[in-house]
Amino acid sequence: MDILRENFIRLLSGIQTDFYRYFADRIDLSGKMTGIVGPRGVGKTTFMLQYLKEVDLPIEKKLYFSADSVEISDTTLLQIAKDFEAVGGKLLAIDEIHKYPHFERELKNIYDLLDIRLIFSGSSALQLEKSEADLSRRAALYRVEGLSYREFLEMKTKEQFPLFTLEDILKNHLQIALELSGRFKPLEFWDEYLRSGYYPFYFENPALYTHALERVVNTVIEVDLPSIYAIRYDNIINLKRLVKLICRSDPYKINISELSRKTGIDRETLYRYLDYLDKGSIFTILRSKTRGDAIFTKPQKLYLHNTNLHYAYCDEPKTGTVRETFLISQLRVDHRVAYPPKGDLIVDDRWTIEIGGKKKGFRQIDGIENSYVAADGIVAGSGNKIPLWMFGFLY
Repeated sequence: MDILRENFIRLLSGIQTDFYRYFADRIDLSGKMTGIVGPRGVGKTTFMLQYLKEVDLPIEKKLYFSADSVEISDTTLLQIAKDFEAVGGKLLAIDEIHKYPHFERELKNIYDLLDIRLIFSGSSALQLEKSEADLSRRAALYRVEGLSYREFLEMKTKEQFPLFTLEDILKNHLQIALELSGRFKPLEFWDEYLRSGYYPFYFENPALYTHALERVVNTVIEVDLPSIYAIRYDNIINLKRLVKLICRSDPYKINISELSRKTGIDRETLYRYLDYLDKGSIFTILRSKTRGDAIFTKPQKLYLHNTNLHYAYCDEPKTGTVRETFLISQLRVDHRVAYPPKGDLIVDDRWTIEIGGKKKGFRQIDGIENSYVAADGIVAGSGNKIPLWMFGFLY
């Protein structure tokens, strides 16, 4: 306990509170058990430590540690929580929970037996609703994503910018463009964001960002996913190979048989692995709203999870794919996105969006009610043609 507390205090002393991710205002940490899951590297640990630094409790009544820490290898999460409660502890935060064997039972016992508040974080692949310990009844679970374009700009310029709802953007994009372009040049940092702006750690060392991003992906594939799902060790390299193969394919030309042949993974296992990589925030699967989201339903389109991954892993990222990936990454935080009969996306079964460059027209979505064009390379739009960058202000 003394070593854990010493490590916690050391970490807390280095935490800055001058910038908070979008989810800081959305996550209610007042309940008895709260879980935060999302892609590795998007700021879950930083957020927990920021909260612990500012919450109105004496330092001895709060504690943070990582579930993969060497210091806890000879004990259990429940025992640590008991010892913490015994000395008056009130708020316990556990990071990397997915790395602890049978963590579900441990969390259930902590919840049922002890009078402390518990916050935990873990991989975006965690599914508590399928937990044998029925954690879904006990824990409030929040799913978080990487930086929006708005957040990236705030970190880049040290200024604050407003966010807008999707309805705001669709109805009032001309006024929004006027308001925002008076404060900054909307396309000045656009390419930098698409290449490097999704993960906050870019700002720690921009020159080494690609290497850091590759380490993140390798850790997800080699450690995080195998700790949650039954993935054979000899298929780890095939998961990495899948990432490169998706780079070389157009999103709408996914050939499951060809992927199976090239990776040496049988079709049923391949479908499972695609689903795992989607849940682990390496892939984004876009399915038709009429086909459902069953694992063995062939994806209508398949992307890497965010635009930064396309630039890191694809020799020549396809411009159209990058545009679509960006828009999906911004919309999925608060909206349901599916593949429509016409157009590129249908959002909340209500709005159809076609994505393209500055000259993109409405031919593909002609006659469709509530249809819009999201156009790259323009500062301001007109009518139902909206600048693509503006959707980066949704969260």
